[in-house]
Amino acid sequence: MSKEQSIKFRGKVLECMPGTFFKIMLENKHEILGHLSGKMRINSIRLLIGDEVEVEMSPYDLTKGRIVRRTTRIEKPPQ
Repeated sequence: MSKEQSIKFRGKVLECMPGTFFKIMLENKHEILGHLSGKMRINSIRLLIGDEVEVEMSPYDLTKGRIVRRTTRIEKPPQ
């Protein structure tokens, strides 16, 4: 599969599972199973519950994806 065929979504980490797998809720309210990409593993990027991530998915299997980036969290100031 080439990069042109992958679909990118943004989502939020719901659950951390063993073996660098994560349950992710996408913007369109679908829940998928995602795993860390190779560069994120090599650079020891850690994910926590609630982190916003960018996920690449194959058009053939829309239940699994590859986490390619952790996006910055915008924290609201306390009121």
